[in-house]
Amino acid sequence: MSELSKSIKKEKIWSTQFGIREKTILSLAIFIIFFIGILIAGALIDPESFSIDLINKNQSPSIKHIFGTDWIGRDMFYRTLKGLSISMSIGVLSSIISGIIAIILGIIGPICGKKVDSIITWFIDLVLSVPHTLIIILISMSVGGGLKGIVLGVSLTHWTSLTRIIRAEVMQVKESDYAKIAKNFGKSNLYIAKNHILPHIIPQLLVGIVLIFPHAILHEASVTFLGFGLQSHEPAIGIILSEAMKYLSSGKWWLAFFPGVSLVLVSMMVDSIGKKIGKLIDPKTANI
Repeated sequence: MSELSKSIKKEKIWSTQFGIREKTILSLAIFIIFFIGILIAGALIDPESFSIDLINKNQSPSIKHIFGTDWIGRDMFYRTLKGLSISMSIGVLSSIISGIIAIILGIIGPICGKKVDSIITWFIDLVLSVPHTLIIILISMSVGGGLKGIVLGVSLTHWTSLTRIIRAEVMQVKESDYAKIAKNFGKSNLYIAKNHILPHIIPQLLVGIVLIFPHAILHEASVTFLGFGLQSHEPAIGIILSEAMKYLSSGKWWLAFFPGVSLVLVSMMVDSIGKKIGKLIDPKTANI
């Protein structure tokens, strides 16, 4: 009985020491270390590490090649690591650009009057009415494809939901007493947006950018998989999966399994962190 009570007491102490705030900080630290590690490893990988080696082609996972090799002997571990670093870089860049678009349109709409707000709302509905993948393909093709095309395509399609959230927050702050008092004192819309609205919506903006990231890298991989994204010589995850489809029927499951799982795990990790940050900034759940 005493041992049981001691274990219960330890669990209570552990739960009090590790609330949502501590768990979020720990998750962020782990992901930042993982993220930086992937980017550094991807940048430092020598192309010779996954060069053609016909002697060792079509090898299943082993100690020497932990992710196996492909049909021309390239090491799948190094190809996956390089591809993951490319996808994560595109995801970060696209998320930041989408966040910038969202905060600009989300603030301008309510601040500049009903006509401007109705035009922005109509444009949001227009973008949401068309499948993201189709718009990304059209934008990517119109600018010549490649890295520039896929970044522009993903960035210009993932700002809509965040813009709606920011717009709702801005409308709420605009109707607050301190914003109305500033307006009565003759302060400009720019002053009110900079000093009263922007500090209020920064937490929602950060959470939104984090939550855009997994959607961005998955859309990048899907468009590249279809052949409208990065060039075929880039070891991107979408290209790796596209090439692997030709060999899955012959039992070479590792060609698609490890790259696909790594991409999904990164997406799930970032999505989980975004939700925890959302709970952290919510006064109702911050101390749970």
